[in-house]
Amino acid sequence: MSFHHVALATKDVRATHAFYTEAMGFALVKVEPIKTESGGWAKHLFYDTGGDGMIAFWDLHDDSIGDDWDPSISRGVGLPPWTNHLAWKAHDLGDLARRRDRWLACGHDVVEIDHHWCVSIYTRDPNEILVEWCTTTRPFTAADAEQALEILADPSPQTVPGPTVRVHRASEA
Repeated sequence: MSFHHVALATKDVRATHAFYTEAMGFALVKVEPIKTESGGWAKHLFYDTGGDGMIAFWDLHDDSIGDDWDPSISRGVGLPPWTNHLAWKAHDLGDLARRRDRWLACGHDVVEIDHHWCVSIYTRDPNEILVEWCTTTRPFTAADAEQALEILADPSPQTVPGPTVRVHRASEA
């Protein structure tokens, strides 16, 4: 079952809108203005991601919330930026390359990682949320599933060789 939507807060709705429409290629399909419980207001913006679900953002205008909050879903809770992130499926390596080139054309640096079973590209949105496009490059096997259970149960697993990392600078595109 897929998500209907994932909702996050933004501090800069204009930059968030520009990123998700221009750099990501998503369509704004609905904005719902609401009153908040403490007398403020908010806009709930919904973007069609081109799949089964949407991503939504809250543009908050409520004095009871204040300005001392961090919209980053990792840094805001004290974690490295690579932990909590949003990943969308790219259909194949060609699709992934087109999405990388779009990000670069929009002025975003891109990190490309070959994880040896999938290839991903990463950048950050205006809220410092890590976003990813990813394509699986080989089918999973019964041995993969068996190994996954073994590693899950291992209290101190042996790490795998590091992935291949390539950085693409927008200024060089």
